[in-house]
Amino acid sequence: MATAGAPGSSGGGPVAALTSRSGAGGRRFKWAIELGGGGGGSGRSRDRGSNQGDSNYPVGYLEKPPADISVQEADQDLVQKRCWEIAIAPLKQIPMNLFIMYMAGNTISIFPIMMVCMMAWRPIQALISMSATSKLLENSSQKFLQGLLYLIGNLLGLALAVYKCQSMGLLPTHASDWLAFIEPPERMEYTGGGMIL
Repeated sequence: MATAGAPGSSGGGPVAALTSRSGAGGRRFKWAIELGGGGGGSGRSRDRGSNQGDSNYPVGYLEKPPADISVQEADQDLVQKRCWEIAIAPLKQIPMNLFIMYMAGNTISIFPIMMVCMMAWRPIQALISMSATSKLLENSSQKFLQGLLYLIGNLLGLALAVYKCQSMGLLPTHASDWLAFIEPPERMEYTGGGMIL
């Protein structure tokens, strides 16, 4: 048996062999292909220990994974979706606020007043923290439109609370609500009764 090896095939690496028979003499040829790094087992052990030297990797192997564009696009889509959810969240609360206004009625009692105060406090709190919300929307490409929708939704919620206070009579919108600040009218003339006969 004769073995023909590629240069530098005297190592102990993985080997792929191809054998064939030719003629009646049964002569065999063995072809060996060295897949490991050249330089013997000591060189490979040195490469493993110190990570130095030339290391032969399989075909298509990369030390750094390529940038996945599809993952980046998916992340951008998630950011856009999250920003839109933040922007339209106040508008989604308006139907529920209308239902609460209907169920509370126009009578002045503790529970309707608590509901109206809650309806008014949420938009005010959101408007106060507008700067923090704008920081959440700054990664979006449509942050101006989203911020505008967020502002409009909170203003509509505040307008509903004010309207509910007006319908309950809690706002001083009538002249009779300001009687304490109105000066009494001055007498322009005095009249007296006639003589008794």
